[in-house]
Amino acid sequence: MKKIRVGIIGFGFMGTTHYQIYHGNPQAKVVAMADVDPRKRQGDIRAVIGNIGGGDNSQPLDLSGIKTYADGMELIADPNVDLVDVCVPVFLHKQYALAALAAGKHVLCEKPLARTSADAAEIAAAARQAKGSFMVGMCIRFWPEYQHTYAVIQSGQAGKVRSATFKRLSPDIDGNGWQNWFMNSQLSGGAIFDLHLHDVDFIRYLLGMPRRVTAFGVKGVRSDKNGIDHVMARYDYGDGSLVTAEGGWDAGKGTPFEMSFQIVCEHLTFRLSETGYKIIHADGRVETPQLAPDAGPTGWHAEIAYLLECLAAGTRPNRYMTPAEDVVDAIRLVEAETKSIDTNATIQL
Repeated sequence: MKKIRVGIIGFGFMGTTHYQIYHGNPQAKVVAMADVDPRKRQGDIRAVIGNIGGGDNSQPLDLSGIKTYADGMELIADPNVDLVDVCVPVFLHKQYALAALAAGKHVLCEKPLARTSADAAEIAAAARQAKGSFMVGMCIRFWPEYQHTYAVIQSGQAGKVRSATFKRLSPDIDGNGWQNWFMNSQLSGGAIFDLHLHDVDFIRYLLGMPRRVTAFGVKGVRSDKNGIDHVMARYDYGDGSLVTAEGGWDAGKGTPFEMSFQIVCEHLTFRLSETGYKIIHADGRVETPQLAPDAGPTGWHAEIAYLLECLAAGTRPNRYMTPAEDVVDAIRLVEAETKSIDTNATIQL
């Protein structure tokens, strides 16, 4: 079996997470990595911190046999790289994604794809014309519980969605990342953009674009004065349903990470919480689906396995699972939420 040769640009939390997943997948071989930090280029990842999951970063990674670069553009030019995995801070996504596409590489670009919807649309347009395949790392679409809920609702057996509540709550990540870029709202977009976008995209994926959005937020709790560190939003579909999402990283550093949802439909209620994933029937019967995907325990494993399978088979990733255009819409929604917070008004879409 010919392995997909992977180059990773950016060796922070997501870059090292992706590295470990590729390392355990027989269809991939990491042949190159790029990072501005010379310690990371030597495998020292002690400075890498994440807000969910994560393993032991105290031991150095064995990067023997892997070409290391200080400049991501040099990695893109490496003829031995088939797939470029872009894991740099979001404000740098556009330059590396466009360069890799222009070089004819396959590209996996971490979310949120780009810092603005205009830049994201430019990447999506380039991806449609590119020789290589392109995929956005919207891992929640691949997370087992979210994927199962989506499939059951789309099948029609749950009936109409009556209400839906999503939460994504993180501990304070001040001090994480290269030059603490998350706390600079011009670079990261704040929690509303970097964190909350996951649920915004899933709502868009499940229900389509709403007619209007109303949002409330708090600024400057952890990041700079313009950074929205906590948001609560309501999405109006004009059909009597109540759809909301809450996200933030303003809690103290010891606070457990939470990603949860409750979706109430005509016939079924779906609930993901600290007690696990359950489906409740109208008669009170409770199902606890046992989800054990072959690809691995997380959406990161599943999205990477899916992309590698597509590349090995010579097929392009299905647009419904790898949605550059959909992510543009999700970023537009977050921008509308930001405007709603700033103007204290409901925004028409």
